[in-house]
Amino acid sequence: MQPSQDAYNLVKASEGLRLDAYPDPASGGAPWTIGYGHTAGVRKGDSITEDKANDLLGEDLSIAAAEVSRLVMVPLTQGQFDALCDFVFNLGAANLASSTLLRVLNKKDYSGAAVQFKFWVMAGGKAMPGLIKRRAAEKALFEKAA
Repeated sequence: MQPSQDAYNLVKASEGLRLDAYPDPASGGAPWTIGYGHTAGVRKGDSITEDKANDLLGEDLSIAAAEVSRLVMVPLTQGQFDALCDFVFNLGAANLASSTLLRVLNKKDYSGAAVQFKFWVMAGGKAMPGLIKRRAAEKALFEKAA
């Protein structure tokens, strides 16, 4: 299974596009980010084109998709897969691997898994409006009719 345009749209809406590298808001430094939330190998002062940002997003979502496919042991709809790809893109495969969301999902409790998205909204010890919105969008995509 591969991410659909819905996965790309969700990442783009959540991350926004920045063509010049910017520091992590929490640390004021690493990890530096560019494009649509790309961090691998990014350094202060880097700049890219929009085409390159789209290429990097494709690479990053392919990595997220491979991790979702590796971790999830039950059948998924395209919407469920896309939502989990965004989750992994944002939070990393290790967080999905250790989550109640994955444990519940792998027991084929799809509705129970959908409820779990709302618990992943904290950063720096407080709920972040952007993460609340992103998790709600992931949940809606996860619950989208096939």
